Amino acid sequence: MNQQEFIALIQPFKDKLFRLAKRILVSREEAEDATQEVLLKLWKIDTASLKSVEAMAMKMIKNYCLDQLKAKRSGNISLVHNNYSDNYSLEKQVIAKDDLNTVEKIINNLPEQQRLIVQLREIEEYEFAEIAKIVDMNETAIRVALSRARKTIREKFSQL
Repeated sequence: MNQQEFIALIQPFKDKLFRLAKRILVSREEAEDATQEVLLKLWKIDTASLKSVEAMAMKMIKNYCLDQLKAKRSGNISLVHNNYSDNYSLEKQVIAKDDLNTVEKIINNLPEQQRLIVQLREIEEYEFAEIAKIVDMNETAIRVALSRARKTIREKFSQL
């Protein structure tokens, strides 16, 4: 595979890799390094034999980031969200930002597996089958974990 083919292959999902890495590692620089490492590993393997290069890449970035967290014993995770519109009034922007920060804090307190599933499903918008490949769980277990995470988020948000 030449450089142009590789770029065409990874272009549709490389931003998702970065966002997931940033979600897990918090630091932009560490997320960029993790993304670069995974892309380098993808370059070295034979991607033609893979069913879904994107699923494999997401699995690789998840594992790499979790290894990095274990190595430095860090538990910080940050929600990545840049979908604010300029049409909002300043007051609405402040309220939306406060709500987002509140939800981010709630998500940060979820168990690691639920945080990962919420990130993949709600933020990255992956299908359950794709998430199952990435986190090595069956779809039913993912649905249950996501349901519990949503319930926890909803309950804690309504308490505030």
